[in-house]
Amino acid sequence: MTGVAIVGIGMHRFGRTPGVSGRAQAVHAARAALADAGLRFSDMQFGFGGSHSAGDADTLVSELGLTGLPFINVANGCATGGSALIAADAAIRSGQHDVGIVIGFDKHPRGAFDTDPAEHGIGAWYGATGLMVTTQFFGMKIQRYLHDHDLKPDVLATIAEKSFRNGARNPMAWRRTPLRADEIAAAPMISHPLTQYMYCSPGEGAVALVLCRADRAREFTDRPVFLQGAAFRSRRYGSFEVFSPWLATDRADAPTVDAAAAAFAAAGIAPSDVDVAQIQDTEAGAELMHMAETGLCGHGEQSELIASGATAIEGRLPVNTDGGCIANGEPIGASGLRQVHENVLQLRGDAGEHQVPGNPRVGFTHVYGAPGISACTVLTR
Repeated sequence: MTGVAIVGIGMHRFGRTPGVSGRAQAVHAARAALADAGLRFSDMQFGFGGSHSAGDADTLVSELGLTGLPFINVANGCATGGSALIAADAAIRSGQHDVGIVIGFDKHPRGAFDTDPAEHGIGAWYGATGLMVTTQFFGMKIQRYLHDHDLKPDVLATIAEKSFRNGARNPMAWRRTPLRADEIAAAPMISHPLTQYMYCSPGEGAVALVLCRADRAREFTDRPVFLQGAAFRSRRYGSFEVFSPWLATDRADAPTVDAAAAAFAAAGIAPSDVDVAQIQDTEAGAELMHMAETGLCGHGEQSELIASGATAIEGRLPVNTDGGCIANGEPIGASGLRQVHENVLQLRGDAGEHQVPGNPRVGFTHVYGAPGISACTVLTR
């Protein structure tokens, strides 16, 4: 088994780009990643990629190069990008390939995601009740979490305020206007206790990464970032997840708990060693819950951490330094790779105005999606 390094990154700005297809955004990101690594598409031995709404990733070879490489489409909801990365990691660690590319992209129409309950094995009644609109589920889930851990809902506006503040410092973000916590709390209520500005929005964007065997990394860059651990898990019986049509009498940990523990174990690194973290924030409550589920803090400790400024860019545990999904939006295929792109920038010291001080050395990413899946990575320099 060999190690894996990220030697090239590329991104198309998130948000809305009228007149530019999702495929075109993916090609832009791929060419940027290849240029960053000093490589050509003809050097790639494999590709993994995915999109929910913008087409099949494997067809990008029409623009990138008809080289005959194996290019496999990946589809795993919001964890599509994370899943593609984990597949690439396995392809290199196994010794099958030395260098390859991962691409995630999307271009969603305006409005909420339109998902058919039948695709998840659920009856039409579930959609008729409104629960396929995930804002309803996340509202219920955070209500339960706040109650169980004696947390005040005020913390949700503070989390979103940080997201908008960080997004304003990130030139690749969609939402770049800071909002105060009181403005966020006073926005229209979508699903109690979550207001309009506590949610992310479906959007557009693309990210590509070039990966290689760790022992070859310095052939392509003098600043490689190493993928020390990557793990993906699905839900257990008793966990409470999006698109769940019932609740079990037993309670079980969320898939995030299992995925994060596996990624940290593979890396031989503890959550306490993390210098910068990107955590799924479909809405502000998700960031709150996932902070504890990933092991970065204990359940119920989040409010004190956030109030102290610990999760700010200048804090001891910076979270969602690029603004997260709340500021960037969520193009499903690209979202998990955006997190990795951000951590590579941070570990290289290339994040500009939103750079974490103190030369961060360990980065962590976590993505969560329907119907209860989670992918996590641990990166080092």
